[in-house]
Amino acid sequence: MDGRTIAAALLFTGAMAAQGVEAKTLEDVLKEKGVITEEDYKEVTKSKPVNFKVGNGISLTSPDEKFQLNIGGQIQTRYSYLDKDNDNDSSSGSAQNTSRFEIKRAKLLLGGYAFTKDVTYKLDMNFINISSGTTKNGGLLESVWLNYRLMDEVQFRFGQNKVQFGRQWITSTANNQFVDSSPVTTAFAPGYDTGIEIHGKVAKGLFAYSLGGYGGVGQNTFRSTSDNAFNVRLALNPLGEMAYSEADLENSEKPLLSIGANYYFNTLSGTTGSGTSGLESNNVNFAKTISSSDPLSAPGWFGMGNSSGVITTAAQRINNVKESVDFHTAGFDAAFKWHGLSLQGEYMFGQADGSKSNNTVRAHGYYAQAGYFVIPKHLELAARYSYIDPNRDVSNDLWVETTGAVSWYFIGHNLKVQADFSNIHRQGRISSNDPPATASTVDDKLVRLQAQLFF
Repeated sequence: MDGRTIAAALLFTGAMAAQGVEAKTLEDVLKEKGVITEEDYKEVTKSKPVNFKVGNGISLTSPDEKFQLNIGGQIQTRYSYLDKDNDNDSSSGSAQNTSRFEIKRAKLLLGGYAFTKDVTYKLDMNFINISSGTTKNGGLLESVWLNYRLMDEVQFRFGQNKVQFGRQWITSTANNQFVDSSPVTTAFAPGYDTGIEIHGKVAKGLFAYSLGGYGGVGQNTFRSTSDNAFNVRLALNPLGEMAYSEADLENSEKPLLSIGANYYFNTLSGTTGSGTSGLESNNVNFAKTISSSDPLSAPGWFGMGNSSGVITTAAQRINNVKESVDFHTAGFDAAFKWHGLSLQGEYMFGQADGSKSNNTVRAHGYYAQAGYFVIPKHLELAARYSYIDPNRDVSNDLWVETTGAVSWYFIGHNLKVQADFSNIHRQGRISSNDPPATASTVDDKLVRLQAQLFF
C-alpha cells in the first residue's frame, strides 16, 4: 500500500469526521455552549420519536416512551502484512509471507427497552461470521439477551453474551487501544455463551459483580449433556466508576483505577466412537488450535498446550482416551487512567484435568500495555507486551509478542484510524505445524492498519 493510497484513505476519513461534527443537533450545540442546562436538554430531547446520538445510533421511541429501539453499526476495515521469519518461496513447504485486505468486523447493533426502561434488550449481528461462503463461530449472532433491572444492584440477564472473564475481553472491540486484543485475551477468555447472569453495581459503580451459568460450548452452540459452565467476576473502582474502554480519551481530570478478578469452570466431554480423539463440538476460545490455513488466527491455551507438537508422547496428552475434561481458569486485571495516560494489564492461568488419564495441562499468561495522548483526545502512542506459556510442564513452547501502536481519533472510538507493529516470538514447539516439536524458534513481524466507524 503506497503513500498515495494511505493519503487518500486519511482524506476520506477526515471528510467523514467533518460530516459527523456537522451532524450535531441544535440542542447539542446549545447544551455545549451552556445556553441550556442538562435538565433542559433532557426535557427537550426525551420526547423525540426519532433521534441520533454518536455512539448510541438512531433511536426510535414510541409516543408513550414505553418502547425504544436503537440502531447502530460497527465497521472495521483492516490491512495486515505478516513477514514470516522462515519464509521460503520454494516448494519446500515453508510458510510464506501474507498480505491481506479484509473487513474484520461488520456489525448491525440493535438494542433498547420494552414496556418499561427496566426491561432492556440487545441484538448484535456480525456478518463476517457468515461471509466468504463459510460460517464462523457458529453463525451470525453474537450478543442476544434480555435484561431485567430490579435495581442497580440486582439485575438478571438471559441469553447469549460475552462470558464476563477478563477486562479486555469484556471491553467492546470498538473501544480497543490497539488494532486488536492481546493474544493472551484470545487464548484464555472463554468467548460468547448462552445462559443466565446475575449482575449489578453497588455505590454508583464503586463495586460491580457478575455471577453466570452458561451452556458451556460457546457461541451459537448447544450440548446434549447435563454439563454447564459457571463464571464469577468482581470489580472494584475505588476512585469512581471506570468504563470498559481503553485509552484515556476523556483526558480524565482525576485519576481512575479499576481492579478485577474472575473465575471460570467448565467440563467438555470427549468424542465417542472410532476416529481421532478430541472434545465435543464447541466454540470455546481456549480450545481452539493453531490454524495451518490461517497464519493470522490466534489459538487458545489448551489448543496449543495439549497439541501433538507440545506433548510429543500421545499417552501424556488429555483426551487420547476420549475422556471428559475439567477446565479451571482464573485471572486478575488492573487499569488506570489520568490526564491522557492509560495503563492496563492482566494475568490469567488455566488448568485442564482429564477424567480417565488423570493427565493435566497447566498454562498461564499475561499482558501489560500503556498509552499516552501526545495530542489530547486525538493522537495516541501505545505499547504492549504479551506472554503465553500454554503448557508449564514442557519447555520451548512460549508465545511472546511486543507491539507498538499509533492511533488518530477523529471522534473518539467512533471514528478512528489505528496502526500497530508486532514482533511475534514463537518457540520451536509452537512455531510451525510441520512438525512443531522439531521446528526452530521464529520471530515473525506483523504490520496492521485499521479504520473504524462505530455509531
